[in-house]
Parts: sequence; structure tokens; C-alpha cells
Amino acid sequence: LPGFHQFEWQPALKNVSSSWDVGIIDGLSGWTSFVDDVPAETIARRFRYDVALISALKDLEEDIMEGLRERGLDDSTCTSGFTVVVKESCDGMGDVSEKHGSGPAVPEKAVRFSFTIMSISVRADDEEDAVTIFQEQKPNSELSCRPLCLTFVDESDHETLTAILGPVVAERKAILDSRLILSVGGLLRSFRFFFRGTGYDEKMVREMEGLEASGSTYVCTLCDSTRAEASENMVLHSITRSHGENLERYEIWRTNPFSESADELRDRVKGVSAKPFMET
Repeated sequence: LPGFHQFEWQPALKNVSSSWDVGIIDGLSGWTSFVDDVPAETIARRFRYDVALISALKDLEEDIMEGLRERGLDDSTCTSGFTVVVKESCDGMGDVSEKHGSGPAVPEKAVRFSFTIMSISVRADDEEDAVTIFQEQKPNSELSCRPLCLTFVDESDHETLTAILGPVVAERKAILDSRLILSVGGLLRSFRFFFRGTGYDEKMVREMEGLEASGSTYVCTLCDSTRAEASENMVLHSITRSHGENLERYEIWRTNPFSESADELRDRVKGVSAKPFMET
């Protein structure tokens, strides 16, 4: 479990509790230290993102040291310049309802948000290029995938997902703007993190970016093609969507500044009908 390693962020993470001995957090609010403190009607449980990443790195400590040795790098000179690439995944887990016994009544669906450390590289002080010292051999395996947040919610419940994963996104943003100082192999080393949201299926991407669901005439989660356009032209597509643009379109949808009819408005925002909250 996360929470047993000394570490430091430079600069300190914004919007993240300074308490480092965190165990499992209530997904919606407050901090608890033990699994046993959890009320039965809880909706979500999660680790703090940075603490979970640190735990994952410490699990890979031997692999990191071996990677340095294999590459002929002197581990005492490699104390900074480490880069960690993280793949994020989020998906519904289907029906998990309690069909027997006297457990608490819970919603029937669950969603799991998890991450995988894909690679770790280091750029030695006098070198131009970074050298990869760890690469996950089975990136899609259950064994390399680390759960961060478990939630009783249907993956199409946009509002609840926003409330629960919003803080996760805030922590991720803080991590991007900072460096981790962590002892690996007996020396303090500095790590930077990069995140790739490649483990979301299309349904989830639509939910997180505020797009209309599967019945929409706007078929693509990356561009503004309708089904009719896509069926006529399978080649000339360009990636036109960005998170910022979806936010702007949501504002147009919400305020309707040109006083258009529902159909005209829908055509203008190209299927953005809810506020996007997570850049996938």
C-alpha cells in the first residue's frame, strides 16, 4: 500500500494535502488513514496520486538500478534527469451489485481508474539523449496496472465522475509542474512525470470530454465528422478536437449567445453537450 516512503516535491504540490502518511482517501472528500474507518455507504475509495506513483517507483527500484548497470551508467552520477512515462486507464467494471448476503445497498456499476508505469529514462549530465533504463514488457497486463481509484458509479454518470475524478486531475496537474525527490538505490534522485491517457475506451472518452454518447450523429471523438461524412470519406480526417475547444463549445451550448434553435446550436457545438473535465 502507498504511504511508507519519505519523499519531497520541488516545488511543493499545489492543492494537495501536505500529510504524507495517507492511506486510502474518501473519493469525494476528507482524509482517512485506515480501510476500517470507511463507512459502508461510501461511493469511492482512492489513493493520493503522487503517493501511489511513489509506491510504484519504489516497487521498481531494483529494475531501475539494474537498468543503470546494464546501460553502463554510474549510478552515483545519475541523480537527476529521470523521466517517467505513465499510462492512465479508466473503464467501467460492469455490474458488481451484491446479489446475496446482507451487505450495504450499492449502485450496480463500478468504475476503476488505474495507471501503468510504461518507461523510465535518464539523461546523464553530459549526454544529449536520454537513455531508457526501464520499459514495461507487458503494458496491458493486469500485473503492471495499478488501481488508483475505485468508484461505485455508472460510467455514463457524468456529474458523479466529474466530482470523483476532478481531484485526481488536479493532483496530476500539480505533479506535472513539479519534480519528485526520492531515494532510489540509496541516493536521492529527481524524477519528472508525463501522463498519457491511452487506456480509455471510446465510451469513457466521450464521457470525460463532454461529448454526446453512442447514438450521436457526430461519430468521432477526435474530429467533427458526422456519420454521413465519415461513411463517404474514410481518408481525409484530421484531429480537430482539443480539451480547451470542447470547454469553449460547452460554454456556447450553455449560454446560447446567438439565440439559435436547438438544432442550430447542436450543429455549432458539434456534439459537445456537457462540461469536459478530463483531458484524455
